[in-house]
Amino acid sequence: MRAVQVTRTGGPEVLEVVDLPTPEPGPGEVLVDVAAAGVNFIDTYRRSGAYPMSTPFVAGSEGAGTVARLGPGVTEVAVGDRVAWKEAPGSYAEQVCVPVAEVVPVPDAVSDEVAAATMLQGMTAHYLATSTYPVGKDDWTLVHAAAGGVGLLLTQIVKLRGGRVLATTSTPEKADLARGAGADEVTSYDDFAGRARELTDGEGFPVVYDGVGKATFDRGLDALRVRGLMVLYGAASGPVPAFDPQTLNAKGGLFLTRPSLAYYTRDRAELVDRTEELFGWIGAGQLDVRIGGRYSLAEAGQAHEDLQGRRTTGKLLILTR
Repeated sequence: MRAVQVTRTGGPEVLEVVDLPTPEPGPGEVLVDVAAAGVNFIDTYRRSGAYPMSTPFVAGSEGAGTVARLGPGVTEVAVGDRVAWKEAPGSYAEQVCVPVAEVVPVPDAVSDEVAAATMLQGMTAHYLATSTYPVGKDDWTLVHAAAGGVGLLLTQIVKLRGGRVLATTSTPEKADLARGAGADEVTSYDDFAGRARELTDGEGFPVVYDGVGKATFDRGLDALRVRGLMVLYGAASGPVPAFDPQTLNAKGGLFLTRPSLAYYTRDRAELVDRTEELFGWIGAGQLDVRIGGRYSLAEAGQAHEDLQGRRTTGKLLILTR
């Protein structure tokens, strides 16, 4: 089988297509014929060495495809089932072994590409709006990078729950995408805190969803109302520097959380529940998953360049066929 391998850490150029033996599923695993693999920032961190990995390794962790073989003891799925997953190392490949605890069924109404594009970003948007801060009717929310993969989905889910969205984007084209996803207001990164105050007669928002990090964090605190919640779920602009927790007190007794998907899919039941609701919305036409780019295995390096260069919107996929 063909796979995208990293033999040394570095830039996108270290991603190489190689021929490898077909993996053998172990106990509790399934071998899947990969149709599409998701491209995520965590893939670039692992490739660059920011998140240390033993080399060589096959890149990628998210995808969708068809079960080709069952490992010992697997009864939850059958050969031929369409499945998706959020965490299976080696997913930039024609075949990958996935723990059966990680696979979720893909309904007929959802394509392999959309399923692969939904797992990490879709479930992140889902837990942010339904669990980290359960958005209620008329709640104002600030969604940074609203034209990105998570941002577009998060905006839509906030609207499905009756909330309102102030979206930040960097270009007029991205602003149009955010509005198309349902954003009530769109602003630049220059004065989003001031706009949040204007929209609430000076009070501020109950929640800020920040996947940008260093460039937006401090001003995001200024957008919050008393006892508001800063949800820092990413660091696309770099990590937030250390700061004095007394700042939270000075700005109104604020709350800060740094969640991640692993803590919101701690068992298979929670994982399946989240994906069932997401796939249900997609099948009903209530949630649109924007695929911003499709690449071959040989173009994986270009996919990483485009993602890190912020030249894309929506989700990037690597297709194996």
